[in-house]
Amino acid sequence: MLKTLRTFHDFLAITLANPYYLGAEGPVTLENGTRISIWDTGVLLVEPAVTCQTHTDLVLSSGVHGNETAPIELCNKMIADIVNGTLAVAQRVLFIFGNPQAIHHSTRIVEENLNRLFSGEHSRQPGLVNKERHRAKALEGYVRRFYAKAPSGERNRLHYDLHTAIRGSVHPQFAIYPYPDSKPYYQAQLQFLQQAGIDTVLLHNGPTTTFSYFSAHEFDAHAFTIELGKVLPMGQNDLRQFAEFDYATRAIISESVASTHHEFDLSKMNIYQVSRSIVKQHDGFRLNFAKDLCNFSRFEQGATLAFDNEQAVVVEAQFEVIVFPNADVPKGQRALICLQPAQDVQWL
Repeated sequence: MLKTLRTFHDFLAITLANPYYLGAEGPVTLENGTRISIWDTGVLLVEPAVTCQTHTDLVLSSGVHGNETAPIELCNKMIADIVNGTLAVAQRVLFIFGNPQAIHHSTRIVEENLNRLFSGEHSRQPGLVNKERHRAKALEGYVRRFYAKAPSGERNRLHYDLHTAIRGSVHPQFAIYPYPDSKPYYQAQLQFLQQAGIDTVLLHNGPTTTFSYFSAHEFDAHAFTIELGKVLPMGQNDLRQFAEFDYATRAIISESVASTHHEFDLSKMNIYQVSRSIVKQHDGFRLNFAKDLCNFSRFEQGATLAFDNEQAVVVEAQFEVIVFPNADVPKGQRALICLQPAQDVQWL
């Protein structure tokens, strides 16, 4: 398969042709010395010619939800440019297409939401009963292996888990900063986001079972869940919308000098913190606003956001901003996140 990749430069096509299994292969050395290895279907390791001189270990995951196609196409183009020699590689990168079977079927999930199954959730009750749970366990192992195989010394561990939102957004590109386990948030990471064209950040208020939190919690990686636009079918994305993110990420991979020349202005960032998460308790849960309402819409005090059976979910603060409303989640899962402008944030 690496021979096919070197010929056609299309790792996504290889992944979709082998959505259930692809044997490990490599490493193979490209003409410029870059080494590539397949670890599994949708999992590709890229290393520069001289690994001992690297200082950054970057995980770029996409397709954890199979219908979120723009980041998949973006990463596939990066891989193509690495293989054809257009994108120089100075740092270690692990590319992950998270849910190949869902991508193959153009669906968000196969049986269960993969992005709720990390940090060991895959093996908790009822255990490894479906494909997503097995995949989550495998992906944890690949990330663990990737960071463990890095050269010794101080390392800059990064994990950017790329998604697209189900609905439109007041802020089309935004990031979720996982809960830092009582440690400070890093302004340097906001600087990367600003350079990447992302001006809005949600600071999470507690542990979750998302892919980005797994890397942040277990490996102390600088991690984000990054939302790039809205869900569209494969091939219908205008990747020019994400040119700044593409440029900034390629600068990390190639260690471009340009990546160090960006003036950071915190006042130009929209920083929110999670005030509460609304969990669906009953089958009768329903949202009290239009299905096409944009993320980051604002509701004033007294507004009814939803009904859980006949129990109204009401805005009690002066106002709340909402993201990720989804009444169709299973009972016991989050159906809505409510935000407030961030205050008293501890930055490092």
